[in-house]
Amino acid sequence: MKLTSIVAIYFLFFAFTAFVLLPFGVRTSDEVGGKKIRGQAESAPHRFDVKRHFGKAAVVAAILFGLYYANWTYGWITPDDLDFYNPPAGAQSNF
Repeated sequence: MKLTSIVAIYFLFFAFTAFVLLPFGVRTSDEVGGKKIRGQAESAPHRFDVKRHFGKAAVVAAILFGLYYANWTYGWITPDDLDFYNPPAGAQSNF
């Protein structure tokens, strides 16, 4: 795999992970006992630390990319394994 492919795929994992992790670890102003600003939504975070959030996303994305790269290298799960409509000959169906 080329370095440019590695960087592009890692960036996709990073972007996906950053969006998935958004609701975790967020505390509202009511939970911390802080004052709300007029017009502020009740669910708005009290303080959002972008550096910490991106750090968590980078670590999770690195782990996920590591699993992806290991699967790409060793071929644990192939596209044929995910073909549920055309099972290999002799495969037993539970339906």
